[in-house]
Parts: sequence; structure tokens; C-alpha cells
Amino acid sequence: MATTIFSVMIVLLLLGFPMMIPLLIGAFVGFYGLFGGLGQMETMVQQMIAGIRPASLIAVPMFIFAADIMTRGQSAGRLIDMVMAFVGHVRGGLAVSTAAACTMFGAVSGSTQATVVAVGSPLRPRMLKAGYNDSFVLALIINSADIAFLIPPSIGMIIYGVVSGTSIAELFIAGIGPGLLILVLFSIYSMIYAKRHGVPTEPKSSWAERGRAVQGALWPLGFPAIIIGGIYGGIFSPTEAAAACVLYALILEVIVFRSLSLKSVYDTAKSTGLITAVVFILVAAGAAFSWVISFGQIPQAVLGGIGIDDMGPIAVLFVISIAFFIGCMFVDPIVVILILVPIFAPVVESTGLDPVLVGTIITLQVAIGSATPPFGCDIFTAIAVFKRPYIEVIRGTPPFIVILLGVAVALIYFPQIALFLRDIAFGE
Repeated sequence: MATTIFSVMIVLLLLGFPMMIPLLIGAFVGFYGLFGGLGQMETMVQQMIAGIRPASLIAVPMFIFAADIMTRGQSAGRLIDMVMAFVGHVRGGLAVSTAAACTMFGAVSGSTQATVVAVGSPLRPRMLKAGYNDSFVLALIINSADIAFLIPPSIGMIIYGVVSGTSIAELFIAGIGPGLLILVLFSIYSMIYAKRHGVPTEPKSSWAERGRAVQGALWPLGFPAIIIGGIYGGIFSPTEAAAACVLYALILEVIVFRSLSLKSVYDTAKSTGLITAVVFILVAAGAAFSWVISFGQIPQAVLGGIGIDDMGPIAVLFVISIAFFIGCMFVDPIVVILILVPIFAPVVESTGLDPVLVGTIITLQVAIGSATPPFGCDIFTAIAVFKRPYIEVIRGTPPFIVILLGVAVALIYFPQIALFLRDIAFGE
């Protein structure tokens, strides 16, 4: 049964069908094979509906909508200007500013692809003009966008939390430590690169200019305050924080900055609706597919074949990391989370691993895979946005991937990198 399902899915992928089709057909084949006909197809529909029923999923379109509003408005640009005012003058400062801007925008969007567009579009021309090689610039942008998948709000963490039943609030705060560590390591590498290649520094901003930049960014800085402060202050749930972000984005861009008209907001809402529809179809199809493979005992057969039941916690984390990293090199991160999390769930429970730690490691791995050849989704976003050839986009990625994988290994051996803030916030 497992061979038939996965063979059908691979053939459909090779034929160029979007991922939702192989997922749906794979689930259909599984139901047909398990129940010997079409009599139980209503069960498949029930599982699909159950997959999109959790209320916490409402946060996904809300965060997408808020990020889209900010990208089309002035918020993203003001955050970038503030970062540039403080670190733009140091050696490699423009690259450091790019990584920091990705982190800050990730703290209000939760989407790697939105971060590539919002930060890469204004900063790539400036970096090229400053003397950076384009392959380095593209690699820096798509890999720094990975931080958006870790810093709350993270769409990947929301999906993982729904699928695994893990607290989304705990996942959010656990992503802060690894995200900041990646930012520090990327900044150090950027400074070394700039020194080795003789990249000139930017003019140093005066304190008056810095003050104006901070003043201009005060309103956009309200987004992380709403998300992090609201959730951990007990004011909002993650879902309510997402709705508050949308309201705040509308007030900011339509009333305060007056950068968007009501028609622009309507167009943005339509764009968000299309993206949300695709995401929710994937989630529904993934829920049905997960039910099939669980009912058919496929996870037990696959994991039993590699002897994972006899492994210790660290070895299990390495297996999980490798599986998610490889999966996201070929398939959309949301799909990989939907398929693989139910497969590994029994092993995670039996080994007593902290599901928040597992979720943080999985989120990091799918983020890395999103920027890794051959088919990482951020690579193709960069190709579409910057209109550069595939080889040029991926040429500079290896050093960044090595850094990201190093952080993943550090998380396995030193879990407090992720869990320290979680333990403080939730008293564990």
C-alpha cells in the first residue's frame, strides 16, 4: 500500500502537478485501498474538514494579511531605515543590516517568502551599488529570510502546533533564541566577507539621523510588542494577536502613514485570500493523507525499518532533522510538516522528547530546506522577484547553509538555546 501511494505521488509531481494534487490523490488511493472501494469516501472528506477546523489556523491568513499590508505600505521600509542608521557604517554593515531587517520583518510577518520580497527588493540594489557580489547578496537575503520562520509569529510553527497539538505560544517564544543566534552568526560571516573582499563602508549616520530613524520606526515596532507582549502578557491568544496585528496594520498604513487607499487594501485582501485558499487546501489534503498513513500503520513500518525504536533521544532528533531538511529541499515546507510530523509523533512521545524542542528543530530544518537547492521555495521566490538565473541564486548559499546546520546541531546538543526563554515565560 505504502509503495503504491508514494509511487503515484512521485509520478504526479514529476508530471508537474501542484503539490495539493499528489496529496489529494495519495489520500484517495489510500482510502480506496484500505476500504476496498468508494464506500468510505465520506470519511476522507470528514478528515479534510477536521484538518482545517482548529481555531488556531485562523492566525495564518491574519498574519499573511498583516504582512502583505506592511509590505505594500511603509512599515517595512521604516524598519530597514532604522537598522541601517545604527549598523550601516561598520565593515559589512549593509549586509548586517539586511540580516537584521529580515529578522525584524520576520517578527511581524512569519513568512520567509514575504521577507524575501519586503527586505530584498529595497536592499539588494543598495548592496550591489556598495560593491557586494550578487551571488552573496541573493544568498544572504534568502537565508536570512529563514529567521522569519523562527521569530514569532511563525506560520510554520502554527501549522506544527495544530498538527502535533503543541502549544503555539510556547513554540513562538522558543524560536526567539535560535533566531537571534542565526542573526549573530550571519552578521559575523558578513563582516568577514566584507573585509576579505574589500567592500567599502557606508557613511556613518549622525545621532540626529538615528533619532529620526527610530522615531519613524516606532509605529512599526508596535507589531512585535503586540505579538510577543500581548501573548506572554496574557492579553491575547496567538489567534487574537494575529487579528490585532491586522487591525494595527490597517490603522498604520491607511490612517497614520496614508500609504494605502481602501482600494489597495481590497486588492491586498484578495491576494491574501488566494494564498490562504492554497494553504488551507494543503492543510486539508495533508490531514486526510496523515490519517491514511496512520490508519495503514505506514509510519511504524517506515521507522521500524531504520531501527529508530532502539535509538536514544539525540539520535532520534538527528533522524528527524535529516528527514525534514531533505523533504523541504524538494517540497513546500507546510506539506512536509503535514506529512512527516504524524509519522514521527509516536517516536517523539515514546522517547520523552520535549515537543516544543522538536517543533523548534523541525521549524529550523524546514526553513533551511526552503533555501536549499535543488527546489527550495525561497530560491524560486528570489528568481521570480529579482529575475536572476538559478545558478547565480544558489552559488553563494553553501556558507549560510553550513551556519544554519551548525545551529541545528547546537540545538540538539544544547536545547536550552530554545527552551531557556520558554522555561522563564511558562515557569517550566
